[in-house]
Amino acid sequence: MTAMLASVNSLAEALLVEAAAVDIIDLKQPARGALGALDVAEVAEIVRRLQPGSCVSATIGDLPMQPELVLPAVQAMAATGVNYVKIGFFPGGDWLACVEGLQAIAARGVALVAVLFADTRPDFAMIDALAQAGFRGVMLDTANKQLGSLTRLMTLDELQLFVDRVAGLGLLSGLAGSLRADDVAGLVQLGPDYLGFRGALCREHSRTAQLDVGQIDIIRQHWRALAY
Repeated sequence: MTAMLASVNSLAEALLVEAAAVDIIDLKQPARGALGALDVAEVAEIVRRLQPGSCVSATIGDLPMQPELVLPAVQAMAATGVNYVKIGFFPGGDWLACVEGLQAIAARGVALVAVLFADTRPDFAMIDALAQAGFRGVMLDTANKQLGSLTRLMTLDELQLFVDRVAGLGLLSGLAGSLRADDVAGLVQLGPDYLGFRGALCREHSRTAQLDVGQIDIIRQHWRALAY
């Protein structure tokens, strides 16, 4: 069954979604960008305060694809004890050098998740290189939130191709990007390992606003409905 990921920007929000039995608690700061990062010390404190069995991921920020920036950020975030470190593959920079450097980190047991952005029309052939480098998963998200949701930027057929390619390489697949409750049923049919949410869980559907318990429950209800 497809899992639910909820992005949170504080300890209070992390405890809130943990209590709501969300499958993956994703630590990031939306006010700092598509994959804005929380401070490493704050991430470490959140991990320490959550239940040992909670699954936690964290982003490293909207960094340019330069190894001298990406690699230290990944190492620092991995040291906090999160289960997964998410790295956004933004346009430009040196993707190959970053992947080569990250391969050594992955070889040490750090679970890396690459985030590709639908609005940049990524080449899915990149997924093969990520698998060879030892990445644990690949996620498809949106960088420019003003352009609309993932389901507006890509067709269900395109998303199915992504999910199938990732799964065929034995990696975890994730879909996110301004998703709403109405997207759940259709996207779950594609078979991703998880769907990610932020804005749909917040007051007035604003990703930089506070989480709303009622909105979280609405999303969870869609999962419960699929179980019957």
